[in-house]
Amino acid sequence: MNDAAWNAWMMTAPGGPLERRTLAPVVPGAGEATVEVAGCGVCHTDVSFLRHGVKTRGSLPLVLGHEISGIVRDVGDGVDRSLVGVPVIVPAVLPCGTCDLCVAGHRSICRRQVMPGNDRHGGFASHVTVPARYLCRVNDEVLSTHQLWELAVVSDAVATPFQAVRNSGLAPGELAVVVGVGGVGVYGVQVAAAAGARVVALDLDDRRLDQAQRAGAHAVFNVRDVPAKEVRKQVKGAADALGAPPHLWKIYEMSGTRGGQETAFGLLGFGASLAVVGYTMDRVEVPLSNLMAFEATARGNWGADPLVYGDMLQWIGAGRLTLKPFVERHALREINAVFEDAHHGRLLKRAVMVPD
Repeated sequence: MNDAAWNAWMMTAPGGPLERRTLAPVVPGAGEATVEVAGCGVCHTDVSFLRHGVKTRGSLPLVLGHEISGIVRDVGDGVDRSLVGVPVIVPAVLPCGTCDLCVAGHRSICRRQVMPGNDRHGGFASHVTVPARYLCRVNDEVLSTHQLWELAVVSDAVATPFQAVRNSGLAPGELAVVVGVGGVGVYGVQVAAAAGARVVALDLDDRRLDQAQRAGAHAVFNVRDVPAKEVRKQVKGAADALGAPPHLWKIYEMSGTRGGQETAFGLLGFGASLAVVGYTMDRVEVPLSNLMAFEATARGNWGADPLVYGDMLQWIGAGRLTLKPFVERHALREINAVFEDAHHGRLLKRAVMVPD
């Protein structure tokens, strides 16, 4: 392994700028791999750690960033050395694979899970060391149409809505309503459309709604200052026009805002399901009894099961999902400016930081 120093940008205090640091290389321990970072996406969660008071599980100073792609450069004991030199995606949530929850198939809530950029140093660096068990190899078919840095967004921005759609059992012809189409939302639109649903997108920003249409939304509505009853009426009208059933709607809250969550809950009807994907520390008041009255369901998902990553890459390789129009490359040295833009909602595409 190259023993040159690693470059990293670290969170040293809440609310402050990320600081550039030089780190000594980390020798991977048993079951671990060191990945040379090709790209690391900027997620709302990263901004929440730095600017919104959300606490990391790991102590500061900490390298943030959990949306990582790169090339394996070294492995520890117990890891197949054929992995060295392989391009991979690092799942945002890395379960242990052996506990009772993992064995029962509940890998995303493994209590020994590791989340880069939260539990330990993450991907806003030249290198990162992570558990190797669930690293997802990137095949030549996908790399023939995508650069490795672009694929960083698969780790979370694509994987989380992909898991939400899969959990909901979305069927062809059903209505999918995506609330909030910035960030993960635009990929939620794509996944739902690729699954054969009739997709309605709601947001407060016309630019994002235009992007959602390019991603496959069949109808879009700007719901800024629109009363809840009118929003429901608009969505019902779209469902009728699109030939979607009036019941069993699948609603995906991806804005991570109080208003978005209230809007999403207000759309529940008979047999509907609500997937809570976005995160906010704000408290939301909703008529919880609607779940009973409509025999509806509400479910969240913490990232994605690492076993679904292969399926996502198949979709990308087959052209069912496209990344290029919705990502933009930034040099890692620009990270504080990018975080500032993300904090103020100025980013339209997913920013991916590329080491320089």
